[in-house]
Amino acid sequence: MSLEPETPAPDLGPPRRRNILYFPVAAGRMEFAIELRRVLLEERPAVVAVELPGFLEEVYLEAAARLPEMSVVLYEEEGRGGGEAVYIPVEPCDPFVEAVRTGLEMGASIVFLEPDTAHRPHLPDAYPDPYAIQRAGLRAYIEAYRVYPQARGQDIDFHATAMAWKLQGCDPSAPVVAVVSLNLLDPVLDAMEIPQDAPAAARRPPEPRLLNPHPACLAEITAEYPYLQERYERFRLKPASIETVDRPRVQLELLREAEREYEHNTGDHIAHWQRLTMARYSRNLAASSGGLAAGLFDIVVAARGVVDDNYGWEVWEAANRYPAQKDSSETLETVNISGEQVWLDTRRLRLRRRLPRPKQMYVPRGLKPRKKETRPGEWARQTKGNAICSYPPEDLVIENHGRFLKKKARAMVSDERARSEPFLTSILDGIDLRETIRNWHTGRLWVRQMDRLAGDVGALVVIFDEDPQDRYQYLTTWLGEHQNESDMAFYSTHPFEHLVGPGIGRAEYGGFLMTLPPRRMFDVWSDPDYDSARDKPERLLLAALDYSLERNVVYVARKPPRSIFRSIAGRMGRRILYVPMGVLSPDKMKKLRVVHVLDSYERRREASQYIW
Repeated sequence: MSLEPETPAPDLGPPRRRNILYFPVAAGRMEFAIELRRVLLEERPAVVAVELPGFLEEVYLEAAARLPEMSVVLYEEEGRGGGEAVYIPVEPCDPFVEAVRTGLEMGASIVFLEPDTAHRPHLPDAYPDPYAIQRAGLRAYIEAYRVYPQARGQDIDFHATAMAWKLQGCDPSAPVVAVVSLNLLDPVLDAMEIPQDAPAAARRPPEPRLLNPHPACLAEITAEYPYLQERYERFRLKPASIETVDRPRVQLELLREAEREYEHNTGDHIAHWQRLTMARYSRNLAASSGGLAAGLFDIVVAARGVVDDNYGWEVWEAANRYPAQKDSSETLETVNISGEQVWLDTRRLRLRRRLPRPKQMYVPRGLKPRKKETRPGEWARQTKGNAICSYPPEDLVIENHGRFLKKKARAMVSDERARSEPFLTSILDGIDLRETIRNWHTGRLWVRQMDRLAGDVGALVVIFDEDPQDRYQYLTTWLGEHQNESDMAFYSTHPFEHLVGPGIGRAEYGGFLMTLPPRRMFDVWSDPDYDSARDKPERLLLAALDYSLERNVVYVARKPPRSIFRSIAGRMGRRILYVPMGVLSPDKMKKLRVVHVLDSYERRREASQYIW
C-alpha cells in the first residue's frame, strides 16, 4: 500500500503573481473600498491598475481630485438607433474610485486597464452580500465566490486579454496592485499566463464630460446612500487602526436621526415595539433578496410600513444628507438626474407625506405659496405676548370630536351592560344573532336587552401622554367664547417656541379637559383643591369630576385611572367612563394633538395664511 502526496489546496484568496497583487472587488460596495484602502496603505505600490476604460482617464482623475464632493461622468454610447447617454457616478465608497484616490495620495502611477472603447461585455452575476467581509473576512469571501465561477464567453475572454496586455506593459520590477471585478479575476489571471497582443482600438472613442450632481438626487444615483458615504469619509481620515465602518450601526444612527426630525415636525413619538418591528421587517426584506444587511430601499419600506409615510420620508431625507456636496459649481454644470437614468433596474416607492410644510407640499397651479420668514427671528419679534386665543377652525374640529367621544363612551358602556336571554314572550331590543347561532342545536331564539346608560356626559378628559419626563410645561385654562364652545384646560409643549407665523405658535397637546356649559372654569393648574393629584392627568380628572354638571365623565387614555378615582367619583355622584386610546383612530388622534395659539384676536384675520 502506497500513499501519494496530497495536492496542496489552491490559494483562493487575493492572489499575488510575481510583482502583481490582484485585488478583486464588487463595484460600488463600501466593504471592498475599506479593505482595498488598507491593502494599498500596507503595500505602498508604485503602480495602481484599475478596471476602468482608458478614455475615462482624464475626467476620472479630475473627479477623484474633487472628492469628497461627488461627480458624474457623462458620455454617449453608440447603440441601436443612435447614441445613448451613460451616467457614471464617482462616489467615495466605490472601490475603483478608492483605488484611484488612494493611489494619487501615495504618488503611485494610475493605469486604466480596460480597452479604449465604450463597449464592455455584459456580466450578469450575483455576489454574496459584501457585509459578510466584516464577519467572515475578505479571504473567505473571495474563496466562497471563486469555488463556483460563472461561465465564460468569447467577449469575456477578449476583454480579459485586453486588460492583460495593459498589465503586461507595466514595469516588471515595480510593485503593482491590480483592482479588477470579482467575475473577471480568473479570466485575467489566465490571460496573464500568455503574452498578449495589443487590442484593436476603437474607431471613435467617446468624449466624456464631468458634471456636478445636485445634492437632492444623490440617494437615487449612488450605489451606497450618501449618509453611509459620509461616514466612510470620516473613516478615511482616521488612522488604519481605528475601528471600521459598521453598516448596521450606521443604519441605527440614521434611524435615530430621522426619528428626532420626525418628532420635531409631527409631535409624534416612535414606540420601542415599532423599532423592534422595523429591525425584523428590514432584516426579512434583506434576506428575501439574498442580503445580510438591509439597503436603503428596505429601510425606507420598513419605516413607512411600521410607522407612517412621514417617518419614511424623514428616513429618506436623512439618508440623502451629504454635507460635502454643493448645489452649484463654478467649473461644472449642475444636474439633477434620476435613478432611472443611471441604473437599469430600479424600484419605486411612493411616500404620501401628511405634513403640509411649504417646502415639501405640492401646491396647485395658481395657488399662492404660504408665507415664510424673510429673516430668522422675524416672527418672534412680532409676537406681543399680551393675551392668547385659539384658532376657530381648530375649535370646531375638537368640539365635534369631543361629541363623538362622548357618544362612543356611552355606546361602549351600554354594550358592556347588555344581556342576552332565550326568547319567551318579547323580543325585547331585538334578536341576538350571535347567541342564536351559538345555541342553534337547542332550536331556540335568543333576544338582546340593552341596559342603556342613564344620564348625559358633562366633561371629557383626553390624555395623549402622561408626561413622566415633564415635557409638556405649558399649562393653560381658557374659556369658551359662546354657548357651544367648551371651557378647556390643557397641558402642552410651549407654542411660542415653535412659531409658524407672527404671533402664531404651534404646540402639541399632552392632555386636555373639556366641559360645558362655558364660562365657569377657574384656573385648574393653580387651584389648591386639586393639589392631591400625583400628575397632570389626575389633576385634569379631578377638575372634570368637580366641574361636570352631568353624572358621567369620559376619560380617554392609554390606561385607566387609579381605582381610588372610582371612589372619589362615587362620593361626588359621578361615574367615570373609561375609553382606551387603542380603540380610536390613530390618524384622527394625531391630528387632534396639534393646537395653535394666537397672541391676540387680531391674528385670527391672517392666521389662515400660516397655519397648516
